[in-house]
Amino acid sequence: MERAKKNEEIEEILAKLDRMMPNVTFRDITTTTSAKNSKATILNQKDSYCVGEHLMVRLDLYDHSGHQKEYGGDFLRARIYSLDLKAGVSGSIKDFRNGTYLVNFTLFWEGNVRASILLIHPSEGVSALWAARKKGYDKIAFTGKFLNGTSEVTTKCGFNPIRNAELCEYLDERDQEAFYCLKPKHVPCDAFVSLRSYNKPMSYMTTLELSLLKRSNMGVEIPKTFGDIHVIQCNQTKASEKCRFETDPPFPSGFVWQNEWHPLFCQLSTFNTLDQTMTCLKGKLVYILGDSTGRQWIEYLTRTVNTFKYLDSHGTGKHRNLVAVDLNRNAQVQWIKHHHPLVTVNEYLVRDHDYVAREIDKIAGDKDTAVVIAVGQHFRPFPIELFIRRAINIRRAIQRLLLRSPNTRVIIKGENIREMDVDQERFSDFHGYAQYLVAKDVFKDLDVAFIDAWDMTTAYATNNVHPPDLVVWNEIKMFLNYIC
Repeated sequence: MERAKKNEEIEEILAKLDRMMPNVTFRDITTTTSAKNSKATILNQKDSYCVGEHLMVRLDLYDHSGHQKEYGGDFLRARIYSLDLKAGVSGSIKDFRNGTYLVNFTLFWEGNVRASILLIHPSEGVSALWAARKKGYDKIAFTGKFLNGTSEVTTKCGFNPIRNAELCEYLDERDQEAFYCLKPKHVPCDAFVSLRSYNKPMSYMTTLELSLLKRSNMGVEIPKTFGDIHVIQCNQTKASEKCRFETDPPFPSGFVWQNEWHPLFCQLSTFNTLDQTMTCLKGKLVYILGDSTGRQWIEYLTRTVNTFKYLDSHGTGKHRNLVAVDLNRNAQVQWIKHHHPLVTVNEYLVRDHDYVAREIDKIAGDKDTAVVIAVGQHFRPFPIELFIRRAINIRRAIQRLLLRSPNTRVIIKGENIREMDVDQERFSDFHGYAQYLVAKDVFKDLDVAFIDAWDMTTAYATNNVHPPDLVVWNEIKMFLNYIC
């Protein structure tokens, strides 16, 4: 019964995503969207705007032959910024499905503001990426290492069981998670030690489709018919006292000013001093479960809070689990990597961690316990069902945790944008955005906080799978405000 219910939910979310995606076949690059031939026009043009007002920008998209597009589905990114003020904010984009879009920018600060609207992928590229993502798990290959006495044996591993082969099956029956390795001869399956991965030299896309993913065709600025926007302070705006932490925050959820993140409708406590940070963390047990964007949190804290010291977690290499403690303040932070898939050329142990849902099940929880979940980047190269299933399993584990310990604080750190010059079929931000939508959908009704790293990194324009320290610190500040 539970299995059928979960499969039904996965199908519903997939169908919802399918309805959002363009389904376009094209035979000629000239019929695809051209950023350079398109234009952005202000609809509510004025000499100056008040802080808090909206700037409405219409986009008219054209193809390379100069014909206006008749359908939508382009993957766009919009922000306004002021370089001298170190300020930026995302714009929300409405797709009218006819080649026109409406971008809504909220003007949060005084001064001269510039708009940047990028065509990341044309709708034809989005359609091709979405179709390719559904075709299988073969873009990434895994090599498993087994011990045979004192010698080592390597073998192929992955998510697909190979027919007519003797396999080691690593199954989680309850959560319907599975991973397989070809069984090495005369070696027991329990001798599985470590994994690494590599990109297989294959593609599910045609040469024509792949041409849309060249760096020169991505992240291209759409020309504007306007220059700087002049914003003035017309009346004083007062932030509310307490921040609201919601699983489905508005978009944008905040803005950057003087390089600091300002969530909407509230004033963050600053935590500008070491004492303030450590007073908050005193007596706290923090679990960070997931990928290296979560590991950045513990690395930042141990670099900047000199009373935090690492314990030897006895792992190997870059992906060993991390534990940091401050004995005087009885504070402890742990980072535990998530289970399959970890996409990395670095070898990592497979027995020192579990699926995030299983890790959550091990946590007793109390008012001084916080759990941060950061998953996404490693799922981009695989069919999205894998991510949806994992998110649902994590949601159920959070529900179990909050039943036995309602005072435990749980934080979902959303996925962030990354580089555009990495392999786009595998790692495009389009795949990340689809997962971002899934996460917001799956976790929306839980009593947890959502840190919108997608929105934050778009506003900061970081374009890095590992955002810089100043972004990491602003994520951590959101977390500290939530737990203290």
